[in-house]
Amino acid sequence: MSLPRGFASDNTSPAHPAVFAALLAVNEGAVPAYGADVWTAKALAWFRSQFGDDTETFLVWNGTGANVLSLRAMTKPFSAIICTEPSHINLDECGAPELLTGCKLIDLPTPDGKITPTMLQLAVRGVGDEHSVQARVVSVAQSTERGTVYTSDELAALCFAAHDLGLLVHVDGARIANAAAALDLPMRALTRDVGVDILSFGAAKNGCMGAEAVVVFNPVLAADMKFLRKQSMQLSSKMRFLAAQILALAEADLWLANARNANAMARRLADGVRGLPGLEITQPVDANAVFVMMPSEIVTELQKTFHFYVWNEKNGEVRWMTNWATAAEDVDEFVAAIRGALS
Repeated sequence: MSLPRGFASDNTSPAHPAVFAALLAVNEGAVPAYGADVWTAKALAWFRSQFGDDTETFLVWNGTGANVLSLRAMTKPFSAIICTEPSHINLDECGAPELLTGCKLIDLPTPDGKITPTMLQLAVRGVGDEHSVQARVVSVAQSTERGTVYTSDELAALCFAAHDLGLLVHVDGARIANAAAALDLPMRALTRDVGVDILSFGAAKNGCMGAEAVVVFNPVLAADMKFLRKQSMQLSSKMRFLAAQILALAEADLWLANARNANAMARRLADGVRGLPGLEITQPVDANAVFVMMPSEIVTELQKTFHFYVWNEKNGEVRWMTNWATAAEDVDEFVAAIRGALS
């Protein structure tokens, strides 16, 4: 049973046809397992071309796995991980980061999904106190769960502050492609070049069927990664099928084209409803999310035909997500329905 048309999540999008074609192309014959194949080698070479020759990349199954694996490599069980209250690792991973790292999450309230250096400095306390968890990592999302995007300068300042405090920096890049497209910058300029230590590289939201990666910029953190990946149940025996998906996105910068379309459709949606009576856009539309306050009765009416989520049940704020497959006519039909419901 298919869901109503809508804007609930970029996870609801289909896999890109190029991804399926790539999967079929590698589905021939016997090849070495666990990543010792030519396609995995090509995928890892693409990551080096994007982020630098001395980075190390580990393909994994999914985003939660990428985040947990990254955080395990950066922490000890008495560590604390500083994140935002709406972060994916805090709200949407069923406690997996805390269970599997043994660490405490310190979640900071933030109106726009971002952490600032000042917020970080105020959150670090009890350093050296054996009664307190020890802050070790700051984890940020790019783009954020509120649809906003950190500029390269913002990330550089945050990384500088983190390292000055003795912290490592993890980026949950489930939508790193959308951020790069929004800023018209290489992904490297938003990660390695500003001081990020580890990136969870997202691909499933950008056209893949099921493939993500952990990209390590800090060589100290790479030493045990292959063991942690296996222990974290993220090592694929048939790695060529993960690699093939990444290579499909890499071909002719499909990853960037997909992200640009998702972002453009979010702007089109926001422009279509901006200024309508009874409706307020609550966040900058930096990437592929639109957050809106609207009357609850209108939400109920629209959800009969279009699938989207209420983000905040207390104040009625809703979230609309666009994706690589969202078409202009999809947006225009939704805008027309919103206008009709409000009138």
